[in-house]
Amino acid sequence: VRPDLRAAAREAGELARAMTRKVLLAGLPFGGGKAVVLGDPRHDKTAARWTALGRAIERLEGRYWTGEDSGTTPADMDAIGRVCRYVLGRSGGAGDLGPMTARGALHGIEAAVRHRLGGAGLAGLRVAVQGLGAVGMPLAGLLAAAGARLLVADLDPARVEAAVERLGARALPPGEIQEAEADLLVPCALGPVFEAAGLDGLRCALIAGPANNQLDRWETAERLHRRGILFVPDYVVSAGGVIAATAELEPGGFSPERVRDRLTGIGERVRTILDEAAAAGLPPLAVAEALAARLRRVRLSAATARRGDHAALPAGALAC
Repeated sequence: VRPDLRAAAREAGELARAMTRKVLLAGLPFGGGKAVVLGDPRHDKTAARWTALGRAIERLEGRYWTGEDSGTTPADMDAIGRVCRYVLGRSGGAGDLGPMTARGALHGIEAAVRHRLGGAGLAGLRVAVQGLGAVGMPLAGLLAAAGARLLVADLDPARVEAAVERLGARALPPGEIQEAEADLLVPCALGPVFEAAGLDGLRCALIAGPANNQLDRWETAERLHRRGILFVPDYVVSAGGVIAATAELEPGGFSPERVRDRLTGIGERVRTILDEAAAAGLPPLAVAEALAARLRRVRLSAATARRGDHAALPAGALAC
C-alpha cells in the first residue's frame, strides 16, 4: 500500500493541536507537537528509521521533543535517543507511559462519573472499554479494581481473553462495543472513534476515555450534548502520559510518587470543566476549547513580554 503522505500530515496536525490543548490544560510550560511515522509498528521498526527520525528531531535543537506514544515503546525511544538528545520516555526515565496515562484517566473518569451519575464511585457500574492496548489494558485493570463491571473489545483476541480471565470482563465483538448498554463508554482505541452520522446506536450516559481525537468533527460534540450523552474532552482525560514524561526534565528527574500526586489534578480539571459547562448549558468540549484558547493567549502574551515579538511557547513542543 502506497503511503498516504497527505493523510499523515493531516493526522499530525490534528494530533498536534490536541497536544497543545492537553499541555495547556495540564498546566505544563510547553507547546504541543506530534510526529507521524509511516509504517506498521509490528513489522516496520528498523534502526535506520529511528536514526532518521532522531536526526530530524535533533536538527530542531530542542524546539521539538518526542516521546513514547501509540505504536512505540521505551526501547524505541532508546533507539532514537542514540542520535538525539530531545527524547522522553526512555527505559531509563519515565519508561512505559501507558500505566501513568491510565491512572490519570481514572481520575478524570471518576470526576465525570460523580458529575453525571452521582453515587460513591465506579462500583457496580457497567463500563464498556474499547481497546485494550498499552493504555486500555491497565485502565481496564484500574476500573475493575474500583468495582466496575467490564465489557471489553479489541481487535486482538488474546488481549480480550486476558481481560476476561484476569478481570472478569465480558467480551463483545469490536463492532458492538460502542452500542453496548452501559453507564460509561471508555474509548482507548485509535481515533476518530465517533462520527456525527453514527451516534444513534449509543446507549451510554457518559463517554470519557484517553483515546486521542475521538470525534470526527466539533459538531459531533454538539450532537452528543443534544442527545444527553456527556462527552468529556479526551485531551483532558489523557494528560497523564505527558505529565509523567515531562517530569524527566525537572531537577532530580522522574519521580513516580511526584507524578502520581500530580495526576489527581486531571480529576480537578474535569470537574471544573463539567461544572462550568453545566452552568452554561454548553457541551464540555466548548468550555475546554475556550479555556485552552484563553490559556494560550496568556502564555503567548507572557512569552512575548519576556522575549520580544518573535517569542515562542517555552521550551519547545512536545509529542508524548
